[in-house]
Amino acid sequence: MPDSRSDKILPVTCIPADGVESSPLAAPQREWLKANAFTGALGELLSLPDADGRLAGYVFGLGKPENRAVLATGLASAKLKPGTYRLEGELADPRIAALGFKLGAYRFDTYRKASEPVLLDPAQDKDSEISALTEAAFLARDLINTPPNVLGPNEFETRIRRFAADWKMSITVTTGDELLAANYPMIHAVGRASAEAPRLIDLKWGPEGAPLVTLVGKGVTFDTGGLDIKTAAGMLLMKKDMGGAANILGLAHAIMAAKLNVRLRVLLPVVENAISGSSFRPGDILPSRAGLNVEIGNTDAEGRLILADALALASEENPHLIIDMATLTGAARVALGPDLPPVYSNNAGLAASLVAAGLQWGDPLWHMPLWAPYDEDLSSKIADVNHVSTGGFAGSITAALFLQRFVTCDADWVHCDIYGWTPAAKAGRPMGGADQAMRAAYQVIKDRFG
Repeated sequence: MPDSRSDKILPVTCIPADGVESSPLAAPQREWLKANAFTGALGELLSLPDADGRLAGYVFGLGKPENRAVLATGLASAKLKPGTYRLEGELADPRIAALGFKLGAYRFDTYRKASEPVLLDPAQDKDSEISALTEAAFLARDLINTPPNVLGPNEFETRIRRFAADWKMSITVTTGDELLAANYPMIHAVGRASAEAPRLIDLKWGPEGAPLVTLVGKGVTFDTGGLDIKTAAGMLLMKKDMGGAANILGLAHAIMAAKLNVRLRVLLPVVENAISGSSFRPGDILPSRAGLNVEIGNTDAEGRLILADALALASEENPHLIIDMATLTGAARVALGPDLPPVYSNNAGLAASLVAAGLQWGDPLWHMPLWAPYDEDLSSKIADVNHVSTGGFAGSITAALFLQRFVTCDADWVHCDIYGWTPAAKAGRPMGGADQAMRAAYQVIKDRFG
């Protein structure tokens, strides 16, 4: 069948598994589907001819209800040729279908010949919330996908300053040895070996009288592992180690676009965990902003150190809610895989709300326990605490327990141990930098304070 696609809007008719006979298509088109063995299985995409053999549109398989992805329509936009399309057929939630389609159409083309976009019909693309959530996801993905020779601490700060200017946020940056004078010793220690200085970036937005929500994101632009150096294979994806900061910026974008009734503070410790003569060492004891002395058990567990100083700062204002995101532990991936980040919270009801919101938005999370008996695994004979567990078990839990020590106020606190990467393309999630936990967190903040 010749492809004579023009600039017209082409329909994509969504059909569930075994739904060909009950579809709204004309009889000749249903016969075409049967002749091409189209069954409606999840992810199937087939072009449809008109009476003259020209391209009339596409059919897309939604699969069976029990295996249907929330963002299933993203599998269609990932396969479609450049053009503009209209979603039709069995759409349980048209808003989520639109979101999935838009998220699946993402392409990172900065370093190759740019492809033409796959777009949604403007008539179906009028929802400002869906647009803002799409922009938030693309912001995070673009940052994570950017190579580390481009996105070091200096460039990351430049892009964050641009973001702050776009949203009229105030911004304060504490850099290099200023971190010591301002009492952020662990942020300084982790980043001091790099040619680009470590820094803490502090962004603020919103009316003074609104509830204070503080977001904290791990911004390690590249992680060698420090003196406990990673293997070559272990370093391949370490450009994504700033994925927590990237997703926090995406979440902030969504909050501000929706004009939620919050006073927003965003804290981003930005460092490169490099190796030089000034690297911090295993066995060092570092002071912290919270006053605890921390024994260093492994320099490759650097993210929790920079987060600890930032969480201590966040606690000083006693906000209504603190949310941190970080690509923190391999243990989380061993337990739950790359697609399902664990969430920890000192408020079980809040954690349950996040999990429920994640299911709604195609942003899955799994509630994991802050199991207090494991806290003793962080004990040190020469300092207040070791920053890694001694036994090697429950690594994601003990990392969360370490962070909890630095939440020194009564605020509700959430820690999301995200992966920040999609290793194989899935519905609404192309391979590469991943948006995780932001839509779930956005919905909870909206429900609480919106």
